[in-house]
Amino acid sequence: MAQPQFFATPGYGDTQLATMHYQQAVLVGDRIDTSGQGGWDDDFTFPESLEDEIVRAFDNVERTLATAGATWRDVIAVDSFHVASAADSIGDAHNRVMVEQFRERMGDRAPIWTQIGVTVLGAPGMRVEIRVTALVGRTD
Repeated sequence: MAQPQFFATPGYGDTQLATMHYQQAVLVGDRIDTSGQGGWDDDFTFPESLEDEIVRAFDNVERTLATAGATWRDVIAVDSFHVASAADSIGDAHNRVMVEQFRERMGDRAPIWTQIGVTVLGAPGMRVEIRVTALVGRTD
């Protein structure tokens, strides 16, 4: 069995490893799994707009994947966690930006996706968190 190799994203990942004792990604064989990536910057501040927060979360997934040797084009599965902006659903604003980012970053490939509404996330003011699974070394 392949041994796991762990990765801390430079910047915020190093901080989380030191203070919260967790890594940002793990590679086992050809599979990479990330921990949830929020729309924070390296100082753990969040943009005011939901759209900017989601885009930054996608940027942070990209940074983390790159640290482990992958890109969005290698992603096969996405789990996203959202503090709902509507009473009866996650909300159109979340969905619109998520889908735009999938199309921009993955082209014609579409991952499997589970979208989960939550009441709170790990940091104050955080509205979205994204974790992914990627396969590296494949050809398509």
